[in-house]
Amino acid sequence: MAPSLALLSRPAQEAGAPLAPLASDGQSVPLVQGGSVRWVNLDYAASAPALRAVADHVAQVLPLYASVHRGASYASEACTAAYEAARRQVAAFVGARPDDVAVFTRNTTDALNLLATAVPGEVVHLDIEHHANLLPWQARGNRLVPAGSTVAATLAAVEAELARRPAALLTVTGASNVTGECPPLDRLAEIAHRHGARLAVDGAQLVPHRRVDLCAIGADYLALSGHKMYAPFGAGALIGRRDWLDAAPAYLAGGGAVREVTCDSVRWAPAPARHEAGTPAVLGALALAAACRELAALPDGAVAAHEQALLGRLDEGLVAVGARVLRIWPDAPDLDRVPAVSFTVPGFAAARVAAYLSAEHGIGVRDGKFCAHPLLARLGAADGAVRVSLGLGSQADDIDQLIAALGKLRTDGPSWRYTADHRPSPDTRPLPDWTR
Repeated sequence: MAPSLALLSRPAQEAGAPLAPLASDGQSVPLVQGGSVRWVNLDYAASAPALRAVADHVAQVLPLYASVHRGASYASEACTAAYEAARRQVAAFVGARPDDVAVFTRNTTDALNLLATAVPGEVVHLDIEHHANLLPWQARGNRLVPAGSTVAATLAAVEAELARRPAALLTVTGASNVTGECPPLDRLAEIAHRHGARLAVDGAQLVPHRRVDLCAIGADYLALSGHKMYAPFGAGALIGRRDWLDAAPAYLAGGGAVREVTCDSVRWAPAPARHEAGTPAVLGALALAAACRELAALPDGAVAAHEQALLGRLDEGLVAVGARVLRIWPDAPDLDRVPAVSFTVPGFAAARVAAYLSAEHGIGVRDGKFCAHPLLARLGAADGAVRVSLGLGSQADDIDQLIAALGKLRTDGPSWRYTADHRPSPDTRPLPDWTR
């Protein structure tokens, strides 16, 4: 059935204009039927576009870019000072304790793999996690707890598992990359600590959307990615308790991670240097800190209010076109959600929906299993789903264009031909010159 756009009851202006300028503002993309349209980016959860201020900061640094920590040049001293300031700024942004350490990594996956080398005992986690918070623990012999059908049942299951046998760490998502749902981290921290465990949080989807305070939550470790936080320049971070990281083996064996080396021995440096061997992603770290500064400068609650207005508009529109929205805990409508929504469209493969939206409407979404295969199977979408995710540059018109395109798909089907693997045939869209 076609959507009744009257169901999108919120006026577009009420849902808000973009909150911050992006490097991608004004970008157009070609369509298979000819011409071009404004790019509607609804795939922030995979990689958010760079904030204009972040891209400008990187451009400002580039003329004096140099390696850090062991150079005597002015450029090296400037970059070293900026790199260590970035470390402090990222830690402060997430409310780190004074004795916490912040280690720069490539991304959240890298950060959680680093943490996996440092945990001195067993690890408990849920089955709703992104692969980044599943596979490192699976390799260690994990203790997996199936999430309950309600939030209360999930908390009870975690408590029962920790009471059954002690563990060193409970690790959970801060916000599902599939459904956007945010489990109650403060309650999980309380449960973990009551049973002698620490709490680690996969913050990849949470930190770009909510103010996170490690002290207030009671979390012991937080992993995050710059590319989710409007700083897609190759850096992430692990922030948390120092003792495990100081005692862990060096994550990479190499220069910069050591105090002294002979031909047959090594004395390792403490964290963070212990886990940052080689030349780090200096520009990535500076970009991440710049993004933290920009997000921190926004008024309290502004991001959540902006995104929740858009999320409400999206929810209404998906109901109007008959999409099936995936939820882990449908019993908890008031549970906090960041704007990542996965759904299926009756009669259409997820990959076909995504290809159609891009090729015929210039709308970018994600399809597949979102590196969360067990969760998709649990939610009855083992063959994949479509995910829409929003951010600082999203606006009401983005949602309206999506819903109109989905409505046209339901009533008329695609207007272009697609191959069995859901590629437009022919694909008439030329790629940019910089792809060659």
